This record gives sequence, C-alpha cells and structure tokens, in this order.
Amino acid sequence: MTTSSSTAVTVIARLQAAPGQEAAVRRQALSLVAPTLAEPGCLSYRPYEDPLEPGSWIVVEEWTDRAAFDAHLRSPHLAAAMAAGPQLLSGPPQETVLVRAD
Repeated sequence: MTTSSSTAVTVIARLQAAPGQEAAVRRQALSLVAPTLAEPGCLSYRPYEDPLEPGSWIVVEEWTDRAAFDAHLRSPHLAAAMAAGPQLLSGPPQETVLVRAD
C-alpha cells in the first residue's frame, strides 16, 4: 500500500533505555514534546512510559501528512536526541508509520 503525501499519518516509536539511563531517557523524551508540538503539521505528540517495565517508552505521534513527519525527522531537536540515542538506549528506536483504514 502506498501513502500519498497528503494522507495523515500516525507514528508509534518504541524506545528502551539502556540499563542505568532510565532517568536520562525520561528527561529527553519529555524535552521533545514542546518543540515537536510547535512543528508545522504536528497534530499530537505523546510519550508514554510502561509502568510495569521501567525505561520502556512508546511515543505516539500524529502528523497531517508524511511530508510533515519527514520534516520532523530532520528537525534540530530530534537530530540532537538521535545523536544521544546510542548512549541512552539499548538499541535504535523501532518505528511504525500507520495510515487510517477508512
């Protein structure tokens, strides 16, 4: 299935903090909320922490279209977070991009 650039997208990103880095991942995840919500095309951006698995995070993002999400991937605040990722996370973020079925 191909996605047109004008189709709204929902992104689910899964993150796992490296042992001992849980507090740093929390700070970083929360620090991305305000600048991401200010980006053109961002409809929502919410990080969630699994209370049963400390350091396990899911970020749910909604964007007006794929182009807006792709611009987010090039944003300075996300680039800085991604650069810090290898020190903070146990592996790269796992990302799923979804479109509504209706």
